[in-house]
Amino acid sequence: MPHSDPTPAVPPSSGPAAAKTEAPAARVHAALTGPGGPFAVVREEDGPHAGSLVYADGPRTLREFVETTWAFGDQPFLIAGDRSYSYGEFFAAASALACRLSEGYGLRPGDRVVVAMGNRPEWQIAFWAAQLAGLVAVPLNARWTEAEFTYALDDCGPRALLVDGERMPPVAEWVRRSGARVIVFGGGGGEGEDDGRRSAREVRAGGLAEGVEWYEDLPAPDPFAAPPEVEIRPEDDATIVYTPGTTGRPKGAVATQLAQAGAARNPRFQAAASALGRGVIPGQGPAPVTLLTFPFPHVAAFAGICAAMSVGGAVVLMREWDAEEALRLIREHHVTHYSGAPASALRLLAAAARTGDGLESLQVLDTGGVAAPRDLVVQLTARYGERIEPRNGYGLTETGGGVMADFGAECRLHPGSVGRPTPSTEVRIASPTGEALPDGEAGELWLRGQALVRGYWQDEEATAQAFTGGWFRTGDLAVVREGRVDAVERIKDVAARGGENVC
Repeated sequence: MPHSDPTPAVPPSSGPAAAKTEAPAARVHAALTGPGGPFAVVREEDGPHAGSLVYADGPRTLREFVETTWAFGDQPFLIAGDRSYSYGEFFAAASALACRLSEGYGLRPGDRVVVAMGNRPEWQIAFWAAQLAGLVAVPLNARWTEAEFTYALDDCGPRALLVDGERMPPVAEWVRRSGARVIVFGGGGGEGEDDGRRSAREVRAGGLAEGVEWYEDLPAPDPFAAPPEVEIRPEDDATIVYTPGTTGRPKGAVATQLAQAGAARNPRFQAAASALGRGVIPGQGPAPVTLLTFPFPHVAAFAGICAAMSVGGAVVLMREWDAEEALRLIREHHVTHYSGAPASALRLLAAAARTGDGLESLQVLDTGGVAAPRDLVVQLTARYGERIEPRNGYGLTETGGGVMADFGAECRLHPGSVGRPTPSTEVRIASPTGEALPDGEAGELWLRGQALVRGYWQDEEATAQAFTGGWFRTGDLAVVREGRVDAVERIKDVAARGGENVC
């Protein structure tokens, strides 16, 4: 059965201002998710997501998702300095690399492939090549130490590593010990790149020539070649993304193809709801241009990339965050959407105020990764009125990115909220014993839905602790008010303050 929105049309005792924004929010949700709607959902009957809501239409694997981007052809996709890839160039390169992994290296669906690079276009080529070949992509934090890399590599046991020159030295000893194949991505410009390539070639000369290839030495991609013919099922694993590991060793969160297809569709729903809320028909007008500042292994970056890919938008990349450089890129590329952490967004606004930059092309300021301070929306509105739309949301490694979003008028009215769940996400506020709590009462935030991971890689104990009857226990404290999720924070942080309820 398609999911219906339980949110009342007009929240009681919220005042006329709230009614003007929240009544349209409920109607927009119903229009997009009703029977035959583009984001209608059904209950999955079996497999890892049995009992969860999933999108009735749309791709069920990441290969299905990325194959549609071929139609965007010569439209710009990835822009980094003086190097850029059109969608056609990107898809040809990803297909060629997928064939190399599948036919050249003999990798088969289910094999793990590590991707470890800075924010460069080739990262996306490597990740999506793994998906086209039906492999399990394991994105690793480019800033990790050798010990951190070694732990994750031992844990996931990849058969191949796709790394840039700067990441080669910290993984070299593991490669020497394991005998895994390696493709090193060099060139393409960027500060520090020459040093990275030089370091990697020194490692190669030190005994790693066997099994190591250089991406730029591979044959040029054939723009008409197809990706390898492999069977990829929705229940197959697509990614292993390691949690930050702030309280211990990082855990590998395993997402299926169906989960990642849902995670790729969630930002499209949020964009459509935002457009309808502003009285605009979704999909009209020029394709967006996004300045993406999240590190690529972060699930927020995945959401930003997929949002652009869904509509043929361009993505402008930054190797390192710099507010003045961000202003320059926004002007040069006529950026319409900013996507990054709240701290970076505040620095961007401060730099714009200091230099008198009007951010004329910017339409959306989208933040994630951590909770956005209320002052961010206040500053944005005070300086730019309603011209630039604020967006905030909630997501974790285990949710594949943002599964809730607050935007536009609702975001200005409720700046402390993380918004409403996507159609394929269910929310439960649970007591310490797991009982569902009514609206207005604070408890642990539990989530269930298509985009959630199936568990942790080879860690049954951690999986059992985090999942209960198909629900994921986030460890975050929250309260639901009229369909919105408010005041999310870590339960342990509340406990550290002596149990003070800040909701």
